[in-house]
Amino acid sequence: MNDKADFTKGSITKKLVGFMLPILAALVLQSMYSAIDLLIVGRFGSSEGISGVSTGASILQLFTFMVVSLTTGVTVLMGQYLGNGEPSKIGRLLGNAIVFFLALSVFLSVLMIALARPVAILMQAPPEALDSTVIYIRICGAGFVFVVFYNFISCIFRGMGNSRLPLLFVAIACVVNIMGDLVFVYLLKMNVAGAALATILSQAISVMISFFVIRKQDLAFKITRKDLGFGPEVSLFFKIGAPLALQDILTNVTFLAICAFVNKLGLEASSGYGVSQRIVGFVMLIPAAIIQSMSSFVAQNVGAGDEKRAKNAMKTGMIIGIIIGIPVLFMTFFGGSILASFFTENEAYIGRAAEYLRGFAPDAVITSILFSFYGYFNGHSRSTFVMVQGIIQSFLIRLPVSYFMSIRPDASLAYIGCAAPLATFCGIIICIFYYFYINRRSNSITFEKQETKQQT
Repeated sequence: MNDKADFTKGSITKKLVGFMLPILAALVLQSMYSAIDLLIVGRFGSSEGISGVSTGASILQLFTFMVVSLTTGVTVLMGQYLGNGEPSKIGRLLGNAIVFFLALSVFLSVLMIALARPVAILMQAPPEALDSTVIYIRICGAGFVFVVFYNFISCIFRGMGNSRLPLLFVAIACVVNIMGDLVFVYLLKMNVAGAALATILSQAISVMISFFVIRKQDLAFKITRKDLGFGPEVSLFFKIGAPLALQDILTNVTFLAICAFVNKLGLEASSGYGVSQRIVGFVMLIPAAIIQSMSSFVAQNVGAGDEKRAKNAMKTGMIIGIIIGIPVLFMTFFGGSILASFFTENEAYIGRAAEYLRGFAPDAVITSILFSFYGYFNGHSRSTFVMVQGIIQSFLIRLPVSYFMSIRPDASLAYIGCAAPLATFCGIIICIFYYFYINRRSNSITFEKQETKQQT
């Protein structure tokens, strides 16, 4: 590793911020995919197309987040191997991962194409937007292999401590996506189908370019033909990534359920909620960048045996998230209408979007605290706990509160939005207790080992 990619020494703040900023920039551009789709369909497509893209993108997001969670297992193992000074193990790890993610992408593509209509109906998509939702899901499902391998390639570079190349790949994809949206939606009048085609085409071009760049890199490891297969490394990264993937699936199921609750309130609420979710996607970029960078940062220090540095990295991530999150909170709470107006000119949709954002706004700050805990636990391969507490806060807090608020007379999206920060706060409380538990246990084990050594 070069000095920038070595997280086991040097200034924590400088290295964490330097690693996190390209990740954040990449996430900003990546979030622009569905946001641009929604914006251009809202401006040049049909009114029901907004709901179709919103609901379809939520379903696509469910599968994408599952894949990202599985790749986290690869990222953590790479970081630990590098921290241990064992880069030779990485070739076999990545060879096994390539075969696994190829098989997974084929399976998920078939699933999305076959179940597009039943899932759209289950999501209670408004009748006038049902066909648009189905079209979006099926087109994105047909090209889902490119979505999978974009995220897999990004995880490889993050595991190596390189967050700049994934930024380059997503920047290229974003430019292609904007051009595709303008051609397919604005010029060819393909509405939702054009937005979906532009998304998949941009991912495909990004993956092809990234493969070319990888071949030109001077890497510390090699992937041979013998490494390709379902070897023992699959079980290792799957053990870390599977709990996170299950958590993301179940968590996003709750978000899909909330989307269904809102869809029952009519097209106006559905479209307003869809617009608000694009804004929420941008608000959550800081926490998302923190958890991705934290997992790699902590994993290297765990591999190097420097627990104190791992803890300080977690605390640094929290401070960074709070400092940035406070102005974002105020902007989201007071400026929701302005933000929503970028995506639609419909005053009713804008009002409903701003309504939801007022309830959601506190999450802009407290999610960074929760995700810093997540990154710390993931770097220690304690992803099972992350899964369990995520399920608790989603199914015992967020989902019941959202449902209760949605069935009230004259249901307000602001009250539905409050369910998110309430669930996050409960997650933080659980993480605090677990953090002190594992550190107390770790100190006890260390003391026992020292006692045994002295007696010997």
